[in-house]
Amino acid sequence: MMSTKKKIAIIAVAGGVLIFLVKVAAYFISGSIALLSDAMESIVNIVASVMMLYAVNLSSSPADRAHQYGHEKVENISSLIEGVLIAVAAVMIFSKALMRLWSPVELTHIDLAIAVSLAATALNGVLSWGLLRESRRSGSLALEGDAKHILSDVLSSLAVVAGLFVARRTGWLFLDSALAMGVSIVLLKMAFDLVIKSSRGLMDESCPEEELKIVAILQGHHRQFVDFHNVRTRRCGNTVYAELHLSMRRKQTVEESHGFTEHIEDDVRKEMPHVRLNIHVEPPERRP
Repeated sequence: MMSTKKKIAIIAVAGGVLIFLVKVAAYFISGSIALLSDAMESIVNIVASVMMLYAVNLSSSPADRAHQYGHEKVENISSLIEGVLIAVAAVMIFSKALMRLWSPVELTHIDLAIAVSLAATALNGVLSWGLLRESRRSGSLALEGDAKHILSDVLSSLAVVAGLFVARRTGWLFLDSALAMGVSIVLLKMAFDLVIKSSRGLMDESCPEEELKIVAILQGHHRQFVDFHNVRTRRCGNTVYAELHLSMRRKQTVEESHGFTEHIEDDVRKEMPHVRLNIHVEPPERRP
């Protein structure tokens, strides 16, 4: 049976196509370069959503001989590529807007175009909300990235519509190109943030929040061991892999030590279902 995460990903792709068509209609109605830039961003949204769908589908595949830790890092790769695509779109938008700034074009039927654009923005808002809600429930980095990407599209679209409204009332046609340039700057910032966030996951950055919770759980059982050290964590998709060294008392048997570590791992799993903890048991004198 298809998971909720996959269903949301498919809806995101279909919704992206519909929103793109609505925005293109708004551009042809008005001739606004700012609305064209908005539509071009929707192309990036579609490509990003398709990659996100692929990443979500692959990341849920079970581990195999070639990928013994699973496939969840594909979500980081998807986010990284998405960031690069957004940066490319931003450069294209800025270039087109710069040319239009020197050769402004009279805008037509701007009120109708604004209404159509607002309809597309409302659809985008609903789509972003659904993706973000599911990303928080499932812990999916790919869904979160796509949700924030679409949310930034909503905010930039609202800025474009506001600017066009002012241009319509004042006759300042340069605002159309100026707003398109502003959108491109927003896109560049978003691309930078996505690349940095996805790169951290690919570089196995530690997870301080999960480490603190693991330490707190261990401290609740401090009477049953000597000490612990070398707590390490890394994130792979929405799963955190953790490991630590646990020094047990010399009088405890292997069976007792094993039973205790299983108890700790169960406590961690109940507190943080997305964490996979591996404990290395050693006698108290063995310290690195």
